[in-house]
Amino acid sequence: MSLPGFWELMIIFGIVLLLFGAKRLPDLGGAIGEAFRNFRKGVKGSSADDEKKG
Repeated sequence: MSLPGFWELMIIFGIVLLLFGAKRLPDLGGAIGEAFRNFRKGVKGSSADDEKKG
């Protein structure tokens, strides 16, 4: 299975733009970035907790 190419990504971006609108895209990107940061912190914290217990 290969990764999507340039044109596939442009089509997906266009659909997202139509669904959410240009004004909400920065907010949506910021929310997704914050969710990834919190997820990484949670995973890092849980692995540190596992090492302390063991």
